[in-house]
Amino acid sequence: MFEAFVTMCLIAVGSPDAGAAGETCRTALLPGFAAATKASCEQAVRLVARQPADGTREDLPFCAPRRPSTLVFSEAAPGVFVHRGVVAEPDPANAGDVANIAFVIGSGSIAVIDAGGSRQVGEELYLAIRERSALPISHLILTHMHPDHVFGAGPLKEAGATILGQANLPRALLDRAESYQASFSRLIGGAAFLGSRVPVPDRVVVQEEAIDLGGRILDLKAWQTAHSASDLTVLDRRSGILFAGDLLFDEYIPALDGSLRGWQTVLAQMKGLPARHVVPGHGGPLLDWPQAAAPLERYLGVLETDARKAIDDGLALGVATETIGRSEAGHWQLFDLFNPRNATVAYTELEWDP
Repeated sequence: MFEAFVTMCLIAVGSPDAGAAGETCRTALLPGFAAATKASCEQAVRLVARQPADGTREDLPFCAPRRPSTLVFSEAAPGVFVHRGVVAEPDPANAGDVANIAFVIGSGSIAVIDAGGSRQVGEELYLAIRERSALPISHLILTHMHPDHVFGAGPLKEAGATILGQANLPRALLDRAESYQASFSRLIGGAAFLGSRVPVPDRVVVQEEAIDLGGRILDLKAWQTAHSASDLTVLDRRSGILFAGDLLFDEYIPALDGSLRGWQTVLAQMKGLPARHVVPGHGGPLLDWPQAAAPLERYLGVLETDARKAIDDGLALGVATETIGRSEAGHWQLFDLFNPRNATVAYTELEWDP
């Protein structure tokens, strides 16, 4: 099988020459042109005009044999494949592959849950899917707005997927697009991040929705503000696997970007879902449910208790963030990176409680 590829390069500032010395480039996959022969692939590519991302240029596309994916997926249940992102901050070495990704294969089509933190990761995700099935990729479900889950969406969209998310997702991504683009470009580096764009959802889920992949139903559920203001979960009825996004963390320190009390409420409600296993947004990747909620429940409870005590003791916010949640340091990786932010959110949320 042949796929289309293109050489993407950052436009060298102050140099009009396409091949300027020191120019940063990478070869990117262009889904949507797969063909059994090179000639058929090339004919399809010639019919489509591409618009490069801002700040980049592209050479003419070319066709080459499909290669294996660099992403490792395990089969969590028949037709359910899960990839564990590395427990780390996005950087050039991991290209933003720090969040868990999954896809579910029905008899008629395939749904993908989250897309990773760069276009490069999304391309590898596409290749991993194609190693297992030639069925259409009908849906890309984004569990929330954070960049490590969304920047890989482009290749799935080009492959024909409809992008779905919670009702608040389009506005959340629009408001943060510029800052997400800048921060992830800086963290991941020019080459690995080339071609990455914040996606635009095609459709939103206001409360609940069911997707039929052909004899396989996925239940999508939107939640109140918790981990973020745009959280969405996916339940595969056949396997009983819940894809929780960042409403559940394992090993990786939870990141509170929404509401502490909202997250506690949502987590309690999620435990009532008819799931036997869960894929968290980070860590795992496959855990027993609802047992897997216990560490996160404990951590959120400590944040609440410590924040209330700091407020009652009259501690200023800057001083309080040094103590809130500190007893949890031994339980989570990347603790010092995220706990001060979590402490700030918890303190400011609870500060005006009666």
